[in-house]
Amino acid sequence: MLKRTLFGLLRSFEQSGDKAKDPLLKSHYYKLSKDKAFDEVLSTLKKMQGYKVLHDVPSVGEIVLEKRTVTGRTMDITVSVIGTGPVTSAVDIYSASRGSLGDLGANYRVILDIYRTLDKKLAAVKTTS
Repeated sequence: MLKRTLFGLLRSFEQSGDKAKDPLLKSHYYKLSKDKAFDEVLSTLKKMQGYKVLHDVPSVGEIVLEKRTVTGRTMDITVSVIGTGPVTSAVDIYSASRGSLGDLGANYRVILDIYRTLDKKLAAVKTTS
């Protein structure tokens, strides 16, 4: 966690993906078609405290959110739902803070928070790949 904070002094963004070195930032997979996964992810994000869905593009599988921090900074978050097969989908998240200073690991924590919430909501259909 200290390493994350130190990185956060310099970086103001974080993203998840298949090639992420941190295992907590690996893509999350669900046994749902892309459309169904998109609907589930969107409805879950809309209910999350402190996050505001700005727009969503079902055809592309993209949901754009914003979160305000306690210090008043705004974080722009893009959640991508990617169909990886007829009945499997992956979810990746990109989070960036507005402004020039680092985020002290806040974007990392936002990604983990969203994944934790999605995994809880979609526990029955979570898969490892």
